[in-house]
Amino acid sequence: MGQHIRLGMLTPSSNTVLEPITQAMVVGLPGVSAHFSRFRVTEISLDLPALGQFENTALVEAAQLLADAKVDVIAWNGTSAGWLGFEQDHELCRQITAATGIPATTSVLALQEIFLAQNITQFGLATPYTHDVQTKVTENFAQQGFQCIAEQHLSLRVNYSFAEVDAEKISAMVYQLARAQPQAITTFCTNLRAAPLVAELENDIGIPIFDTVTVAVWKSLRLAGVDTTLVKGWGSLFANLP
Repeated sequence: MGQHIRLGMLTPSSNTVLEPITQAMVVGLPGVSAHFSRFRVTEISLDLPALGQFENTALVEAAQLLADAKVDVIAWNGTSAGWLGFEQDHELCRQITAATGIPATTSVLALQEIFLAQNITQFGLATPYTHDVQTKVTENFAQQGFQCIAEQHLSLRVNYSFAEVDAEKISAMVYQLARAQPQAITTFCTNLRAAPLVAELENDIGIPIFDTVTVAVWKSLRLAGVDTTLVKGWGSLFANLP
């Protein structure tokens, strides 16, 4: 890889997971680095102030700061389109690229692309969210043709607290979902410390697991022209969809 590739990531202000995990994923890729820009997010709920945290203006402003670093791609490394609707992310990407001239993607749109590429129509959903947020997520995925046949959620709403969920609890949710035999499972929250567990869990249950931090990195690398099969130890995604 002759040139330096810079991945730009938009990050919720209270997120403490996605930055170190993203760095760990790309550390073995020569010439690839990850760079981050934050905007304020403290709570995940359907209350109006919480919904207002994800107005595109704040994300585009954060994206313009990343553009100053001449990143090759900008990803919204977050799952808000799960409860706000997929069109929210499509419009966000349009606005980011219009403002910066840089290709843009999101965790949710990357996950949708993966589901389509692997013909996944039935999936299991693990999140730390509240019941009403979880319901909106399953409804929005259903509108895209993806049926959630099993779900697990932790009824948390303070974004910082999601990072405090331990590996045992995350694994227990995944094992419970696996009982329904979905085609795939998604650990759906970029402040949930699930990505380091994926490879071992996949080996145990024989079902692909798509973590939302992982899919944002995967799609960002693809947009930047990097061979994703060079990423080792982070699950089947990188081997099966280079």
